[in-house]
Amino acid sequence: MSSPVVPKEYYQYMSELQAVDFVLVELTLYLDTHPDDQQALAQFGQFQRRKASLMQQFESQFGSLREYGNSPVGSKWTWAEGPWPWQV
Repeated sequence: MSSPVVPKEYYQYMSELQAVDFVLVELTLYLDTHPDDQQALAQFGQFQRRKASLMQQFESQFGSLREYGNSPVGSKWTWAEGPWPWQV
């Protein structure tokens, strides 16, 4: 089975989403031990908003990133349409 051809923008979004997720995980770990650090809290909020924006942009162009009722549903069910993450 061959992998589907996807535009370079797909990979750019995925790369940025992975980077933002990394920052959010690191900030979460930091905030677990420094819960009153206002600068870290502000950065966390900034990266949360960036992730939401990126996800919205990605899903409007390429389809759902999330399942189990967390992705927007359009006029048809598209979750099963590829490519799947392991196919790209």
